[in-house]
Order: sequence, then structure tokens, then C-alpha cells
Amino acid sequence: MTKSGRKSPRLVAEKRYKKPAGKPAKTRATTTRKTPTKRRRKSSRPPRKGVIGLLQRLVRWVLRLFWKVTWRVGVVVLILLSLAVGYVYSTLPDVNALLDGRARGSVTLMDRDGEVFAWRGDQFGGVVTASTVSPHLRNAVVATEDKRFYRHFGLSPRGIASAVKINLSEGRGPLSGHGGSTITQQTAKLLCLGVEYEADAWESEAEYVRDCRRGSISRKAKEAVYALAMELKYTKDEILSIYLNRAYMGGGAFGAEAAAQRYFGKPAATVAPQEAAMLAGLLTAPTRLAPTTNLERSQDRAATVLRLMNEQGYLSDSEMKAAQDNPATLSAAAQRQAGGYFADWVMESGPEFFTRDTTEDVIIRTTLDQRMQRAAEEALDWVFENKVREGSEAQAAIVVMSADGAVRAMVGGRKAQVVGAFNRATMAKRQTGSTFKPFVYATALELGHHHDSTVVDEPYCMDIPGSGRWCPTNFDKKYRGLVTLQQALRQSLNIPAVKVSEAMGRDLVRQVATDFGIDNQLADGPALALGASESTLLEMTGAYAGILNGGSSVTPYGLVELKLIGDDTPLMGTGGGIGERVISEEAARELTWMMYNVVHGGTGGRAKLPDREAAGKTGTTQAARDAWFLGFTADYVAGVWMGYDDNTPLSGVTGGGLPAEIWRETMVRVNEGIDPKPLPMLRPQPKPKPQPVQRQRRRNTNFENFLKDLFGR
Repeated sequence: MTKSGRKSPRLVAEKRYKKPAGKPAKTRATTTRKTPTKRRRKSSRPPRKGVIGLLQRLVRWVLRLFWKVTWRVGVVVLILLSLAVGYVYSTLPDVNALLDGRARGSVTLMDRDGEVFAWRGDQFGGVVTASTVSPHLRNAVVATEDKRFYRHFGLSPRGIASAVKINLSEGRGPLSGHGGSTITQQTAKLLCLGVEYEADAWESEAEYVRDCRRGSISRKAKEAVYALAMELKYTKDEILSIYLNRAYMGGGAFGAEAAAQRYFGKPAATVAPQEAAMLAGLLTAPTRLAPTTNLERSQDRAATVLRLMNEQGYLSDSEMKAAQDNPATLSAAAQRQAGGYFADWVMESGPEFFTRDTTEDVIIRTTLDQRMQRAAEEALDWVFENKVREGSEAQAAIVVMSADGAVRAMVGGRKAQVVGAFNRATMAKRQTGSTFKPFVYATALELGHHHDSTVVDEPYCMDIPGSGRWCPTNFDKKYRGLVTLQQALRQSLNIPAVKVSEAMGRDLVRQVATDFGIDNQLADGPALALGASESTLLEMTGAYAGILNGGSSVTPYGLVELKLIGDDTPLMGTGGGIGERVISEEAARELTWMMYNVVHGGTGGRAKLPDREAAGKTGTTQAARDAWFLGFTADYVAGVWMGYDDNTPLSGVTGGGLPAEIWRETMVRVNEGIDPKPLPMLRPQPKPKPQPVQRQRRRNTNFENFLKDLFGR
């Protein structure tokens, strides 16, 4: 072999043998097997061309762009939300500062026996927590308002979506109607998202509240941020505690404690399941569902709440049925709702900064006697049901007071259970008619005349400067000639009253009436004696109390003591009572006897009581627009007014008719159980009848003296 510069190729096995036909040659690489990684095969189908392909590529591009923008925007929104929540979190105060958020205080009114009979202002019974209230109440609120309260983070997307669906299905806007709010969101709304009420910044407190309750999208967004911050700041029980203390539950009650005391007379810690269900049911519509407004409707709502508690495992079937079969009822005080007009009058007559605009919690002890209040209300109802034609719109008012002016009962209209209504006993100024005449005769008695002084009842006319000739007449158009003052008052004669007033002097009559407490501007002309002046029923009743107490003036009063809750020292005491003497006690006692004859034989016969003495006076104004009866027993004074609010004349009614009957029915009930006492009045001794002249034996004085000397007698 010839050697050359190149090496001969290396002989290998593969080169030695030929590959069998049809069989792949094995290589060394095949000796080590590896599982190939699965890869998504690309579609072998070529991309579509034309319009469809263009649209597909455009959609894919838009989706990719949307995703790139969305996640970036989402990150930015998340950062901004975190900053907003963090800022709100830093501004939230300690939970204890949020439990009582009322803008004004409360007033609790107690009767003469110390029993609560009325509430005014924003009631707050005291702080409660989720752990101190009855478990039934806590469960009822959660079951009704937010069943996932302990599981969500402050917002409930499921609840919001459900609320939007319901609103749209009912034809409303997505945020109108059902809100889907959690308890946390509702609490944020109650806190007005941290904006405190400032009187200078808002037109009214109501406007502030309306702004807090707005449901715009921006407001909902702020509410969500505030709710998230609250969830970070406070525990679930702390949030629920704020809600239980701030929620309005109708009847002026803010918070669970005030509502439990208001409706059931017990603390929130001891309410039963049916009572808890009623309180929780109020949260939806507190004013409409308040049991003091409509007990049956409130009980129906409570039955629904009990069912929800059962469905969510808070009550067994037997517990739910027992509670539904025995629904919650109001306490005795809440049932009576006594003294609506009386409570309003006390609130109006008291100092404004401790009653109507108080920022403190105040307790006022009053003169109200709830038994007498019910007596007056029942008497008025009985007369209108049995004596007045059906459908009559006539009104009436009643005032009952002691001789010192302490008001024991007040009815300002036919609807007794009211708050803030027009009070005809204190606000309506009406002509007094013949009920003014006792003050004319009081003047005459004080000036030395007596019940048996005489005046002539005859046609009588006067020339009044600027008005012409005035000729008063009696009610029956008859004249009785010479009559005593007692007869003139008993039969309510007009001409004698005018003559006595003119003889005594109108200025003196006006002064006596004013001193007795008739504080309105009195008429200047001679019609003063016939009650042409206007006055309120409260003033007139107080003036008659002055006659009963022996001739001293009286300032009617209802407030006995005012103090702040928690304080033992009263801030103020009685604002009325007996004042200065107006006429002598002798004159008052004689006038009482004259008024006694009005009831026992005069125009006030229908007011006569079956078991005790009474004195009073009827009154009917021109065209019978007003009818009055005022009178007293030895213990109490009562006044009754009847008429129409629009001055429509009464049909067939005089003071001696229906008003006297209302007075009688009232006083029979008021004096029930009280031993009869005689009236403090002058009781004239009947003059002995003149004896006929008889022939007397002439006595022999000398003979009688002789016998005395003889027998030592």
C-alpha cells in the first residue's frame, strides 16, 4: 500500500454492516429513553384571510389591550382605595365616643306619684354593648339586617347584587329602594361618615339628616370606604354596639335601651324573643312600625323576624311558635300614652334650654294625676258617644286642677293620645260669655254689697260714644223686676250684670278679673260684664280656683321639679301656685254660695253631683259659638269648653247643656273614692218667719216682786 498524508477513516460497526431494508437503524441515543415534553401543537390551519380574519385579529388585539389596561388600572385603584381607607382609619375615634350621637337631649316626664307617663326629645336609655343586650336582641338584629355580618369584610357583594336586581325588577333605579347595605354600612351612615352636626353649617337638623341618608353613587363609594375602615379599626361586636346605640327605633327612642324602656318598661338585657323581634323589626321603618303607632302592624313584623331567626338557627321551631303565639305587648305606661296635651303644655311652659332645645337628659316631675287624666278622657268620650250626634266635628277641652293651681288633668281636644297637636285648653282664646259674671259680683261683694243686695231687671239702654245706642237683653228676653244679686247670678241675667258692673266701675271689674289670672286684654265697653273678652280655658279654670281657695290669685302650673339625670339636686322647682289675695275670704265664701245656687236650682242644674256639693257657672257666647261650664267641689276645680275650631255656631247647645254634662261626668269620675266634703261657703241662716201678733197678758210687776220677797225667790 502506498502511504499518503491522509488517515484512513475509522471503521465502525455501523459501517461494517448494511442496514436491513425497511428497519430503522438503532443508534446509541435510543438506548436512553426520555419522555418528551408535551407542547401545545400549533394549529396547522392557516390564519383566515379576508374580513373575518381581520376581525379576529382586531378582537384579540382589543382583548390584550383591555387586559393590560385593566390590571394596571386595578392596581392603581387598589392603591388609592388603600390610601383612602388608611386615611379614614386614622380619623376614626375610640369606639366609646361613638355610642351616643344625639344632637339633643331627652326629657322624661313623671306624674305626681313618680311614674313615667311621657317622653320628649331624643331618648337614650344608656350605653349597651353587643355582649350586654339580650342575646335574643343581638340575634334578631343580625338575622333581620345582615345575616352574614360576622362573615363579611364590611361589604356584601352578594347582597348588593341582589338589591340591584330587586330594584331593577321593580322598575326603580339600581340604587333606589333596597340598598343591600350591611350593618357596617348602616352604622357608617348613622355616623354620617364622620361628619358631625353643626348648627351654623346646616339649615336645620332635618336637612343634615337628609344629607346623611342620600343614596348617590359617590355617597355609596364613600360609605364603602368608611365601612372598610371601620372593619379594620373595630371588632364586629364593637360595630354592632355602635349600631345598637345609635339606631332610631321610633317613639323618640334612640338605641336599644331607650326603646326597650319606652315600649316594654324593661332594660334591653332582659327582653324576651318576641320583644327582641319587635325591636329589631322597627329598624326598617321605625316611625311607621312603632308599636305606639300601630301595635298590630308591629306584631306582624315581629312575627316575620321570629321566622327569620328560626331559619338561621337562632330559635328552635317550638321557641318560634311560642313567641309568635304570645306577641309582645306594650307596658302600661306606653299603652296609656297619658297626658299628650299635658306633656306638650309642660314642655312649652318650661325653660326652653331644658325642654324643647335641651342638650342634656332631663327628668321633670309634674302635677299630673293619671287617674284623673283617664277620668277626663273617658268622660269626654262618653258624652260624645251618647249625647252628640254622629259625625259632629265639634271640639271640646277639659282642665282639672287643685285649688292651688296644680293641674291634674288636661284634654285639649277629642283625640287625647297626640303629640304636638293644637291644644284647645291652652292655645284657643275664646269669648267667655257668662262665665265672666262671677268676677262682676266678686267686685260688688268686695265693695260691701251682699248676696241679698238688690238690682232691678228691666229694659236698659246705654249710649256708647262711637258705637251708638246699646240695649242688652236677657237670654229669654224677659224681665224680672227687683232681684237679688244671688238670683241674678243663678238665672244668669244679663241686665243686672251690666248694671252692677257699671255701678261698681268697669276698671275695678277689669282689675279683679286680671288679678284672678285672666291675663288677656279685656273689653273696654259695658259688654265686659257679659264676657265679651277672650280667654283660654286654662286661665278661666285658674281664676275659678282663686274663688275656691278663698280669694287669692292662682298661677296654673304643671312642673314641680326639674333635674338632670344622675343629679340629686333639682335645677328648678314649682313655677306656679297661690299668689296674692284679690278679694276677702268673706267675699269669696259668699260668692261660692251664690255659685252653689247656680248648680242647685239655676242654669247649671245638669252639673249637679249625686254625692257632694258643687258650685259653678254656665256660659254661652253670642250665636252659641262657644259654650262653657266652670265649677268646683271642695277638692277640685274643672273647666269645660265646647265649640268649633272655625267658630261655626253650635246647634242647640248652651253652657248649661253638653258642657255641664261633660263637667258632671268628669267630676263624678275624678271624685271617685274621695270622701265628700262641704264647700267652703257662707251659709246664710234662713230669716225667721214673722210671728203673728198675739194678745199678751199684762204682767203685774209689783205683785211678782211681793211674792219673791215673801218666798225668798
